[in-house]
Amino acid sequence: MTHWVPELLAPAGSLEKLKVAVSYGADAVYLGGQKFGLRSAADNFTPSELKEGVAFAHEHGSHVYVVLNSFLHDQDFEDFPEFLKLLEECQVDAVIVSDRGVVEAVKEYSSLTVHLSTQASCLNAKAAKLWKDLGVDRIVLGREVSISEAKKIKEEVDIELEMFVHGSMCMAYSGHCVISNYTQGRDSNRGGCAHSCRFEYSLDGEGLEKKYAHFMSSKDLNGLRLLQDFIDAGIDSLKVEGRMKSHHYAGTISKVYSEALAFYKEKGHFLSEDLYRWEEELSKVSHRAYTTASLDKPAGSDSIYDERQHEQSETNMGAMVLEAGESSYMLAEVRSPFSVGDTLELMPFRGPSQIHKITSIEDVTGEQFERSRPGMLWRLPAISGARPYNIIRVYKSDLGEAQ
Repeated sequence: MTHWVPELLAPAGSLEKLKVAVSYGADAVYLGGQKFGLRSAADNFTPSELKEGVAFAHEHGSHVYVVLNSFLHDQDFEDFPEFLKLLEECQVDAVIVSDRGVVEAVKEYSSLTVHLSTQASCLNAKAAKLWKDLGVDRIVLGREVSISEAKKIKEEVDIELEMFVHGSMCMAYSGHCVISNYTQGRDSNRGGCAHSCRFEYSLDGEGLEKKYAHFMSSKDLNGLRLLQDFIDAGIDSLKVEGRMKSHHYAGTISKVYSEALAFYKEKGHFLSEDLYRWEEELSKVSHRAYTTASLDKPAGSDSIYDERQHEQSETNMGAMVLEAGESSYMLAEVRSPFSVGDTLELMPFRGPSQIHKITSIEDVTGEQFERSRPGMLWRLPAISGARPYNIIRVYKSDLGEAQ
């Protein structure tokens, strides 16, 4: 007997990150094209990359959703129908939209499925019903909504619901921030967010002791231990934030949550000895201190990431496997240097990591080297079970310290 589990939706900031996330178990990915999205600083996808990415995802049984969540002005609509045609040709599975006018335009110029972005601040059943009547197929609820509130919406409105389960949090109401506009002339609601909430500010006023603080910076969301609540509420999709984050992040988060959901699908519960391993894995990606934010109760002052805390360093990603098979070596693209004698950690698509000491490093011609250099392809001794897009971590540094 198998048990129902929600979709795991992972970020894909580039074509390669898409392939990593899908390979590590993401049921769907979301990404941006060259226009109309809110992450203009991300790599984003060219038309050819979009076509290749959709084909790769579909071959592996995953879906692709394209963000059109920028708030558009009239002149922005000139190229919009043509872009929608491109998305249809690429066979994307849905678009994620914030603006009601954009919803209308998508319905007018295409047959694409529409998901409502969290930027639209849908927080209640009446709003959900309104958006459904306007042609929206799925609602990404505002991050201010708790799981119990989402359950009530699900019970009252027959529509797919999506909620964030992991990643960075914005201090502004559903991301409607204008600090970047004021301080740097960059519109956060049109893809130009400067992350001003992460800066250190001076607090000085009547009744206040002058100090410097990151009082607008939020801790990061971690909903691993609330997966049962999401399932009980009937939430259709669990979304991971992070299109601008690393390959290591995309792979690790996808692996952890997909393994946890696969365990539940088979067993019907989360009483797994792997829970502590999954939590340890989540600690290895770059993150601020974790919080459950508003998922189980309204976020309070304890969710602020202040000056007394330090951002956790990401475990060092040494390389990514490009080719592996019957040969005595595997071909990998090195991201961080390591030497013969160092210990590396292969992160398989499923199960615990495999620890191996490097006994040789060769370039593609077979010449031996003592140390690899980043940005190049290298032959490394084969590791059983290694597959393309597996991530290799540098388990120990030259000084023998855990990364």
